[in-house]
Amino acid sequence: MPKTSPPNDTSRLIPVMSLSRRSLLQAVGVSGTTAVLGGGLASAAVAATAMPATPAPEPGSQSLRMKINGRVTTLNVDPRTSLLDALRERLHLTGTKKGCDHGQCGACTVHVNGRRVNSCLSLALMHEGDEVTTIEGLGTPAQLHPMQAAFVEHDAYQCGYCTSGQIMSATALASEPCGGSDAEVKEAMSGNICRCGAYSNILAAIQQTRKA
Repeated sequence: MPKTSPPNDTSRLIPVMSLSRRSLLQAVGVSGTTAVLGGGLASAAVAATAMPATPAPEPGSQSLRMKINGRVTTLNVDPRTSLLDALRERLHLTGTKKGCDHGQCGACTVHVNGRRVNSCLSLALMHEGDEVTTIEGLGTPAQLHPMQAAFVEHDAYQCGYCTSGQIMSATALASEPCGGSDAEVKEAMSGNICRCGAYSNILAAIQQTRKA
């Protein structure tokens, strides 16, 4: 007798039209998806998965040009972006700290054109063409600014969160009409809060530097 092929068992087959798109993709997997989509379409899908999409410019963003720590920098920012957030989030200058974000603690103090500013209260776009100095531009680990060296010598910090703002305010006193007494220095530094209470050491560091 001639051999005959066994009849196809179609009882286990699920009609493709009855599958949802998600079920179909789950069933065939990545390799099966390649076959289903076809060469060109599959390649495009793989490329889209492998390569992150280029972020689109934020709607309404504006160009800003500043000199940051001696380097001219251009970036696009939302008009609502504070100088603090532009420095920390866009330029990654994280030495400037976000404390209260309401101008009450002084942790975010930077110099703008030589004057100290609470960067959390100042919009970045207000500083077009300005020269901004942060704690990163004041000194380096190999060559500390005299005020930084004095803070280290007098142990004028504990947790360190307020330290950059304290130092930026303290160095600004050199160009401000501040008297030489301890009381006058305390008054000039009253906008910088140290929650650890290292005020006596901070004062000693400032006075040493001012008298040097």
